[in-house]
Formats: sequence, structure tokens, C-alpha cells
Amino acid sequence: MSIAVVIPCFRVRRHILDVIACIGPEVAAIYVVDDCCPEESGSYVSTECSDPRVHVVFHAKNQGVGGAVMSGYQSAIADGHDILVKVDGDGQMDPSLLPAFVSPLLAGEADYTKGNRFYHLEEIHNMPAIRLFGNAVLSFMSKLSTGYWSVFDPTNGYTAIHAKVASHLPMEKISKRYFFETDMLFRLNTLRAAVIDVPMDAVYGDEESNLRITKILPEFLGKHFKNTIKRIFYNYYLRDMSVASLQLPAGIFLMCFGAIFGITHWIQSSSINIPSPAGTVMLAALPVIAGLHLFLSFIASDVANQPQRPMHKLLQLRRKKNIPSKLEN
Repeated sequence: MSIAVVIPCFRVRRHILDVIACIGPEVAAIYVVDDCCPEESGSYVSTECSDPRVHVVFHAKNQGVGGAVMSGYQSAIADGHDILVKVDGDGQMDPSLLPAFVSPLLAGEADYTKGNRFYHLEEIHNMPAIRLFGNAVLSFMSKLSTGYWSVFDPTNGYTAIHAKVASHLPMEKISKRYFFETDMLFRLNTLRAAVIDVPMDAVYGDEESNLRITKILPEFLGKHFKNTIKRIFYNYYLRDMSVASLQLPAGIFLMCFGAIFGITHWIQSSSINIPSPAGTVMLAALPVIAGLHLFLSFIASDVANQPQRPMHKLLQLRRKKNIPSKLEN
């Protein structure tokens, strides 16, 4: 199995050569994607790096981390590599962990692996407080929108994917900016790909992050809601029908009916200062209770429906004919 590493580059000139130097001999090719970097990281790598495995991909316009990774994926797939590992160029991701990310794919246990900085509890204190809070919130939001209930730390960008699965991704539709990693999980769920978390420690040095948790939370909330609706529609009404397909609409209808009925009669009773009859109270409470039970049953079914069986053994590789990037060896 041929392994390729994709490194998106934007303002990482200080660290990129060190990252490349730490990548072990098990890797057959390294794709450095210069995402219209103002520091000209791609040209710097072409000039200063003598590693024959390195290929530089240049973007004429900045496409964001998602666009850079997709260009790297397409180049690696076109060159015939089997496993694609994404590593950031800022030095936060230890290349020595690469075998841990690749081994579940080689063993046929997963289609996609990603890092989890929350696994070792004693190491969490190394993460800045704002990032710790933001990642925890985003992790809970992503469980519902992606359907991977056992996966945590969704914004972690240290990942590995089987080329057969990557070739089936709608690369032109995947979010190009900071929502990229979470949107990838949503797209992988629509392919029923098996995903595994890989424990890793958080590493922070003198790199400067462009991610601001306080700014992205409102944006991510809207995107998570949209992906949740799409995922539920795809998995429970378009591709398949099950008991859960009935539980969700029935539960929502009963809860809404009970809440609206109860609030309406409470307002009427308050306006005339007469307590509502016990029958009216029960008629409002019972649909809410029954609806909540059905809704929780749907959540339980969704948790149990998380993809477990690797799909790369069943898929055929789909090669992209056009790679919208310039390659330079």
C-alpha cells in the first residue's frame, strides 16, 4: 500500500521544512500545497527541500484549507497512491504518529482515521482554555450533524483516508474553509465510511492560528443544522426507511402539539383567572411525554446506526480526470 502525505501551506514558512524532514521513509510521496501563500511557502520548499518525494502544488487563488487538501488528494489519487494522510505545516502534528493513523486502514478496520486530543485527560491542560471550550462545544454539535457519535474533536486536522473512499467524495461540494474537517465527516457518513479516532497529544508552540473560536461558533451552528437535516433526509428517507424514520416526525409532531396546546390553554386560563381542568393538563402533557420518548428512541437508533463496516473493500477507485492545480516536482 502506497502512502502519500498532503500538507496544506498558508503562512507556515518557518515550520514547513522541519515538518517534511520528520516524515518517515514509509511515505512514498509528499504533496505540499501552496494555497496562494503570501510567504511563498511552495517556492521556498521547491528551492530549499531536496527530498525527492516532495511535489509542490500551487494555487493561483487562496481556496482555504479544504480546497488545498482536496487538490492534494486529487494529485495523490492521480499518481496511484492508496492511503492519503493530511498533516498541517505548522508543526502542531507529530509526523512520528503517522503509523498509528495508517495502521487501521492497512488492517481493513477503517476508511478514515482522525486525531483526538481529548483522549488523554492528563494532557488536556496543554490546550488553551478557549480552544478547549470551543472544541468541546463543536464536538457535541458535530455528533448530531455527522452521525459519528463515538468520534470527538471534529476540528482535528490530523487525518488519514483510503484513496478509494476519497475518490468518491464530492470534492467540489466540501467546505473549503474552517468547517472542512467537520464537513468531511458529514460527507463520509453519506458514504457509510467507518471512522476511528486516534489518540494524540495537543502540541502548541510559536505557531499562529488563524482560527478564532468566538467567530466561528455562530457560523458553525448554522452549518451543523443544515448538515443535520441533510443527513437525516439522506439516511432515513432517501436511501433507507426504518422504524426510526417514523419515530422522528411522530415525536416532533407530538411534542409540538402538546406544547402549543398547553401554552394556549395556559394563556386562556390565566386571562380569566380559572385553573385549567386536569383533563386539559393531561391532554397537553401526554403528547409531550410520548413525543419525547419517540425522539429519544430515534437518537438511540441513530447512535446504533453509526457506520461500522469499512467500505473501501467494496468501492472501486474513481480517478478525477482534471486536477485544477499546477504540479511542480
